[in-house]
Amino acid sequence: MRPWSSTYVGRLEELEITSRALEHNALGDSARRPLYVYLPPGYDDEPDRLYPSVYVLQGFFGALPAWKSRANNLRPTYLEMADELFASGGAPPCIVVLVDAWTSLGGSQFVDSPATGRYHTYLCEDVVPFVDATYRTLDDPAHRGLQGKSSGGFGAMITAMLRPDLFGGLATHAGDALYEYCYLPGLVEAYRTLRDHYDSSFAAFFADMATRSALSRRSDAEVLSAWAIGACFSPEEDGTVKVPFDLRTGRIDEAVWARWLAWDPVRMVPFHAPALRSQRAIWVDAGRSDEYHLDVGAEAFVAELATIGVSDVAFELFDGTHSSIEYRYPLSLAYLAERLS
Repeated sequence: MRPWSSTYVGRLEELEITSRALEHNALGDSARRPLYVYLPPGYDDEPDRLYPSVYVLQGFFGALPAWKSRANNLRPTYLEMADELFASGGAPPCIVVLVDAWTSLGGSQFVDSPATGRYHTYLCEDVVPFVDATYRTLDDPAHRGLQGKSSGGFGAMITAMLRPDLFGGLATHAGDALYEYCYLPGLVEAYRTLRDHYDSSFAAFFADMATRSALSRRSDAEVLSAWAIGACFSPEEDGTVKVPFDLRTGRIDEAVWARWLAWDPVRMVPFHAPALRSQRAIWVDAGRSDEYHLDVGAEAFVAELATIGVSDVAFELFDGTHSSIEYRYPLSLAYLAERLS
C-alpha cells in the first residue's frame, strides 16, 4: 500500500463525453461528463482481441474522482483492487467503465426524470455506444454487465431489467430495495427535522444549508435524500418535486409513495421476468448489519427472483454494515468477468 499515488499494470484512461440526453436538464448540471475507462493488462499487446465490459455505477452523493480516492489509507482504492485482480490472473480480462451520474442534488438513481435529467438514457444511449465505438468491446449484451453499491447497486438492478438488449449481467452490493424498510425510516427523520427546525419547509432547509457546509448536521442527509429521491421517482411532468409524506402531518401520501414503490427492485421483478431470466450473471450481497436494512432487501430480491425461476444467483449476507465493504467489489467483478467472457 502506498497512500500517495498508484501505478497500474493495466491502463486508466480519463475521458470526457458530451451527453445529448443530459442537455438542458432541469438542475442545470453539466452535460459534459467525466468517464473513466480501465483497460486490462495486455490490451495493447493483442490488437485483435475483443473484451467483455463491466459498467460501474456510483452510490448516492458519489462523484467519479472518488474511485481513485481512499476513504482510509490502509485500504486500496477500487481501481487498485481491479488492477490487482486482472494483473494477478484472478479473473479473465475485461474493460471496466466507471460512470459519472452525479447531480447537484447528490445523485440520479440512474432513471430519467424531468426534475433531474435523463440519466437512464445517458447511460444506455450515450455512454455505452461511446465505449463500444472507442474500445475493443464484445458488443453484445451477453458480454456486458453492471456493478454498483447502494444506489449504484439499485442502478445495476433496474438497468439490467429495463435494458436486457444491452446488459447480460449485474452485481449489486447492498442495492436499494424493499422500500418499506429502506426508505420509510429516513422519511420519518426527514419529516421530524423539517417540523422541528424548518417550519415544515424544504425551502427553509435548503436556504439554511446554503449558509454552511452541506451535510454538516446529522439530519441533513435524510432531508436532502427525501427531496432528491422524490426528484428522481415522483416528480410532476413540469419537474415539480413531490415527496411521499404530508409536510404538516407526516402522514404517507399513498399516491406518491406508490410511485416510489414502482421503482422498488423487489416489486419490479415480476414485471421484468424475461429480462432477468436472460441474465448470464446475477450477484447479490449485503452486510447483515446494514444501517438501511438492505440485507433484508437483498434477501427479498433473491426470493422474488426464485419465484420467476431464476435460481442461478451468487448470493451472500456477510458480517458488515453499509460502510467499508469495498473489498466486495473485486469478488463480484471476478464473477462478472468470468460469466461474461
